[in-house]
Amino acid sequence: MEEGDRIEESSSVRLTGRTYSGGGMGESRWVDGSEVDSESPPWSLLDENEGKEGYGSLRRRLVKKPKRVDSFDVEAMEIAGAYGHHFKDLSTWRTLALAFQTLGVVYGDMGTSPLYVFSDVFSKVKIESDVDILGALSLVMYTIALVPLAKYVFVVLKANDNGEGGTFALYSLICRYAKVNMLPNHQPADEQISSFKLKLPTPELERALNIKETLERRSSLKTLLLLLVLMGTSMVIGDGILTPAISVMSAVSGLQGEIKGFTTTAVVVVSIVILVALFSIQRFGTSKVSVMFAPALALWFFSLGSIGIYNLVKHDITVIKAFNPAYIYFFFKKNSRDAWSALGGCVLCITGAEAMFADLGHFSVRAIQIAFTFVVFPCLLLAYMGQAAYLMKYPDSSGRIFYDSVPDSLFWPVFVVATIAAMIASQAMISATFSCVKQSMALGCFPRLKIIHTSRRLMGQIYIPVINWFLMIMCVVVVSIFRSTTDIANAYGIAEVGVMMVTTTLVTLVMLLIWQTNLFMALCFPLVFGSIELIYFSAVLSKVLEGGWLPLVFATFFLTVMYIWNYGSVLKYQSEVREKISMDFMHELGSTLGTVRVPGIGLLYNELVHGIPSIFGQFLLSLPAIHSTIVFVCIKYVPVPVVPQEERFLFRRVCPKDYHMFRCIARYGYKDIRKEDHLAFEQLLVQSLENFLRKEAQDLALESSLTEMDIDSVSVSSRDYGTQGSYGNEELKIPLMHDRRLEEAGTSTSEEASAALPSSVMSSDEDPSLEYELSALREAIDSGFTYFLAHGDVRAKKNSFFLKKLVINYFYAFLRRNCRAGAANMSVPHMNILQVGMTYMV
Repeated sequence: MEEGDRIEESSSVRLTGRTYSGGGMGESRWVDGSEVDSESPPWSLLDENEGKEGYGSLRRRLVKKPKRVDSFDVEAMEIAGAYGHHFKDLSTWRTLALAFQTLGVVYGDMGTSPLYVFSDVFSKVKIESDVDILGALSLVMYTIALVPLAKYVFVVLKANDNGEGGTFALYSLICRYAKVNMLPNHQPADEQISSFKLKLPTPELERALNIKETLERRSSLKTLLLLLVLMGTSMVIGDGILTPAISVMSAVSGLQGEIKGFTTTAVVVVSIVILVALFSIQRFGTSKVSVMFAPALALWFFSLGSIGIYNLVKHDITVIKAFNPAYIYFFFKKNSRDAWSALGGCVLCITGAEAMFADLGHFSVRAIQIAFTFVVFPCLLLAYMGQAAYLMKYPDSSGRIFYDSVPDSLFWPVFVVATIAAMIASQAMISATFSCVKQSMALGCFPRLKIIHTSRRLMGQIYIPVINWFLMIMCVVVVSIFRSTTDIANAYGIAEVGVMMVTTTLVTLVMLLIWQTNLFMALCFPLVFGSIELIYFSAVLSKVLEGGWLPLVFATFFLTVMYIWNYGSVLKYQSEVREKISMDFMHELGSTLGTVRVPGIGLLYNELVHGIPSIFGQFLLSLPAIHSTIVFVCIKYVPVPVVPQEERFLFRRVCPKDYHMFRCIARYGYKDIRKEDHLAFEQLLVQSLENFLRKEAQDLALESSLTEMDIDSVSVSSRDYGTQGSYGNEELKIPLMHDRRLEEAGTSTSEEASAALPSSVMSSDEDPSLEYELSALREAIDSGFTYFLAHGDVRAKKNSFFLKKLVINYFYAFLRRNCRAGAANMSVPHMNILQVGMTYMV
């Protein structure tokens, strides 16, 4: 049995003790919402007569809770619609319309794969008999049926985060159910949202809890999970380089057999011209041309299916025997090692499968399922079967099988459509790369870069100049060096399969931790699909020396950049937490903060969600005066896709009322766009602050009306309550101290008593304390806003390991110097910005 909470009562600091059974020391919070420094004892309250002169001084009481759950953090995670799906109630026609639109955004990459799959497969296996053709066709058919259809369409799409898909969406979903988040600017209470306690005890629940505890207990597993997510993201960015290169080059290569003298060099030059043009128009956005994506890809899929049927009927319809999976066995038995090597080309038929999940936020699960099942899947099967039928009659045409199988009269129309489809596939991958980098930046895993919004209506359409030109240069380099779609395909396969393996691992964790699937079913998923992907990965990995090294270099580069940035940001945040200013020090300074308070609002940007940042002390030392109203603004990305605008801000009071200091958490989801103009931001912030002050006054008025009693009776009732042995949420029923607002210094006792009438007898507008604060706030608004920003330098401690010094002092410092500064992310006039330098030793 340990000592319980103490309640401060009258003007003297008088503490009343009581005990609990079966619990430890509780934690503290102010009744009026102001903060208690977690590092200070819960009873270390200043007497209201010590330095608390002035309007707004309060006598407060503490209420003890068995477990510290800061209401600020809890409310910060209560986002409307956090578990809903924004496409849940669509009509049938709307769903079909979305399904049609997915053709132009989601399936461009997979739709252009017939341009190069068989040409790459049969570059490794020579066609000597029908078994070679039927075996390769059977491999392609069942690969498409198992991975995109069975895995993604029926399982992975359901593992969405409020309608959002992708690697970071899965990571965000896991972070909401287990405290595995290693990203900065998050407190333990951020992950309090969990549905475990809402479910009845079952074997699956017990297993999920064990997994949750294991992940939360071992920091090595948290690091491994983060590295896995970053690796998957890095490979997606690598796809943004390889997809345009192989798609455009495959489409252009069709001219070699049609135009005499059109050499490989000509293919390379034309491909580079198209790629440069493609990346050059990115800054204009895709909103004006995107409406043509779906019709163009619909025409492309129609062409694939029609040409496939034509070749089946004209050349050899017996290739339908490939539906018998036994031909896969015959294919491997005949070709052995060459067949295993050919898997590297076969895996190209499912390129873009990850896009079905990554682009889920723009559509709905049902729309993507309908489009793939009834359009993409059958058209791709017909296309590959038609090419196989043509090869049965003309086996020497495997080098450019797609264009050779096209009827002569349709070559140029098909070539134009193929080139457009290749550009659309490239465009979709480029846009996906921009979105991926933006999400990484939002979650603190990528250096800050300039983001341009190319559409006022569609906020998801963004343009990142640095990434765009980097992708263009790398695409040109890849095409110039490899000069062959076969060599690029060797590199392409590693990136694709790598992302799929990451998704398989994360979805398995979701099945065990969140869905609480039956253990047998949960293990079948990684055993079946993980085994298939490992086989393909082993095949493409054997091509490292033949071009497969390229995506590994790209992935390693981006993984290193992302992890170093995250590592340095976490250390910087931890340093800020350690060096934050204590509340005792703030109380010693008094309401003047040891300086002169002048009218105006100061917005101090920091990453802390608790406490006062040490940089505030630097401003107090450096400036001759400080603003009358101080707001500590924390930009916080919560693990949900989107935060509604009306729920953007949360406010709490810092220090007593006469300090006029507040904390504001501006919440953003990882898909949110920070595009607010500084004037609109200021207006929304002020409105939210006024709403907070009014709500606080109403709450205090209600508290006063419920607890209007003699101080001694409060003590008696508190002791009586403590003897009941109750423990838990019923503690909140303890009569809390009613607030008495003191008049300015020099007022008489009678005047003070008259001013301390219960607030419940007057409206909030008639509350003199509220009116005083609102008038002070309006005066501060009229004087203008000033943005306080910290220009922090991060250095490793002298006794740190050499590797840590190298990473922090050189690599992380280089990234900080060359990334976009915090002031550049806000459209604020330079005359309204104050910066002060500070060095953080980590």
